[in-house]
Amino acid sequence: MKSDYQALILEQKDQVLNIKMNRPDRLNALNPQMVSELREVFQSLYFDRSVRVVVLEGAGRAFCAGLDLKDSSENRGRRSVEQGLDNQRSIAEIYVAMRRCPQPIISLVQGAASGGGFALALASDIRILSEDARMNAAFIRIGLSSCDMGVSYFLPRMVGMSLASEYMLTGRFISAQRAMDIGLANRVVHGSEMRKEADGFVEDMLHATPLGLRLTKDGLNIAVDVAGLEAAMAIEDRNQILTANDPNFAEGIAAFFEKRKPNYS
Repeated sequence: MKSDYQALILEQKDQVLNIKMNRPDRLNALNPQMVSELREVFQSLYFDRSVRVVVLEGAGRAFCAGLDLKDSSENRGRRSVEQGLDNQRSIAEIYVAMRRCPQPIISLVQGAASGGGFALALASDIRILSEDARMNAAFIRIGLSSCDMGVSYFLPRMVGMSLASEYMLTGRFISAQRAMDIGLANRVVHGSEMRKEADGFVEDMLHATPLGLRLTKDGLNIAVDVAGLEAAMAIEDRNQILTANDPNFAEGIAAFFEKRKPNYS
């Protein structure tokens, strides 16, 4: 994987990739450079077997304040409708790639997670929030619709239509504690404890076989939109037969009975 990114800092340790958005002076707002790099990284993960878990975070005091409005306003007047749509899709593809990549994504959210930053948190599989985290669908507060960057897909599925309507129609901020209360956050901890909390999730995830972990995320993605119980169970049946015939299955069983960490090939 490339290492010469300008807006991101990438660090891979063993099978865990840490992605840090690195524009702290702009609260990690999404400018074209960061958009391009995030899209490229998440798209490249689809066939990457060396990475099993991804941790996404922001440098400084904010996770991601959304689209860089200063950059956007400078370029908007010069774009045609077609160019505007291409730009919109170039950002939207980040979130599609996040859900399509088979690795679980753990987001560490501190400070502001607004607009596109809110969508980054929603597109993740696990959300660990600091006590000062604040998230909102900021789009509607700047003259746009809150139905953007997958928020209208993710949020109702996580918290229900009524709560999604409340936050998308008003653009109100969701505090860390409120996010925990409504099931939007997996954990709320002091900022200094977020990494430790993430490490615990990573350790547990790595007890799964590589194929088992990938197919579990895949199965969850399908089950969210599946037509009914039998369709969901058909995917489950497929996944269990595939994993049971994977050579790592025997190592997983042995590690379980021997009460040790598995050593997967």
